[in-house]
Amino acid sequence: MNLVPLGNVVAAMVFAFLGIFIFVIAFMVMDKLTPYHLWKEIVQEHNMALAILVGAMSLGISIIIAAAIH
Repeated sequence: MNLVPLGNVVAAMVFAFLGIFIFVIAFMVMDKLTPYHLWKEIVQEHNMALAILVGAMSLGISIIIAAAIH
């Protein structure tokens, strides 16, 4: 008894990896557009405001990618 067709699982995996790839590219572009290195500012300088801003932008990008793929 096959509850979930294998084609659906493969399609879900492809779309998941595609979404992650697009998110990484968008984050790299966002990092290049800012005048400072985001990861260094957040981790080494403990810039909490920038961390909240990057988190909000990441959620926004994720919602847009999810809606585009869906």
